[in-house]
Amino acid sequence: MLTYTLRRLLVAIPTLLLISLVIFLLVDLAPGSPASEIPLTVPAEVKAKMIEAMGINEPVHIRYLLWLKQFFWTEPLYAIDAAFGTDFADNAPRIISYSSKVPVIDYIAERLPQTLIVIGSAYVIAILIALPIGIYSAYRQYSWFDQIGTFVSMVGYSVPTFFTGLLAIIVFTSWLGWFPSIYNTSLRVVDWASFKQQVTQMFLPVAVLALFNAAELSRYTRSSMLENLSQDYARTARAKGMSERTVVLKHVLRNSLIPVITVITLGMPAIFAGAIVTEQVFKINGIGAALIGAIHVNDLPVVQTIAFITAILIVLFNLVADILYGILDPRIRYD
Repeated sequence: MLTYTLRRLLVAIPTLLLISLVIFLLVDLAPGSPASEIPLTVPAEVKAKMIEAMGINEPVHIRYLLWLKQFFWTEPLYAIDAAFGTDFADNAPRIISYSSKVPVIDYIAERLPQTLIVIGSAYVIAILIALPIGIYSAYRQYSWFDQIGTFVSMVGYSVPTFFTGLLAIIVFTSWLGWFPSIYNTSLRVVDWASFKQQVTQMFLPVAVLALFNAAELSRYTRSSMLENLSQDYARTARAKGMSERTVVLKHVLRNSLIPVITVITLGMPAIFAGAIVTEQVFKINGIGAALIGAIHVNDLPVVQTIAFITAILIVLFNLVADILYGILDPRIRYD
């Protein structure tokens, strides 16, 4: 397992380099330029200094190498000078955002907790709900519980999150007044009252996302369980006198989790991708809002960095999934 893990890590390096090149070129070659966002009232000589500081005039391969270097090293990417009104030589050791004039990593780190709190909580809750429902639905196939679970899962997975979010705001905020419709990102949990307020404002976005993810995971779990319940090893276990509950929980469940692990681990990077719609609906100032704002003002370093971080997470969780396969199924060998 250790040899396989190290080999996968070595393979991941050129994979990420290729992905970074594709991301950089796709974003860099897109229509529009950060220079177009500079106000017309800025004098020509100042505008020229700002363009030079942003490195827009450099050849594309130079800009890519500088951007890649700054993603992993700490030397300033461009000579941000007095044209921006601030000296970033000491406090901005990484890629600089064109719009906010701060290091992109700091810009993202400021918004990351909001995304992790909401989207991460929803994903964990979805897993805790979906696995028992999928297992029991397969165990009691065609029962009333299975039929209700199938109906709710199909509805939850078919309806997009933006529609569910807007519907939840109309019902639970406008009509009932139970929950706020706008997420207060400045709230700090310091006592019981602020904790209750945090839970209250998290309820709607977490519920909407948990419903969507739980619907998908429960279907995968049920399908995988039904497939393994009819396998030879399950029939052999029953023939040996084992109870159906022991067969399901001790033998079938472990093998059934292998495809489910794939869905769960590859869904982790969706914390970033799925944040875009949800954060727009509930006005959460997280990663998704930062990405949308950066696209609007052609802030290429922010767009490229968020896309590359998402790619890194996808490669990382692919490796985690492969390792979990070997832990769950002893028949899988990597050496």
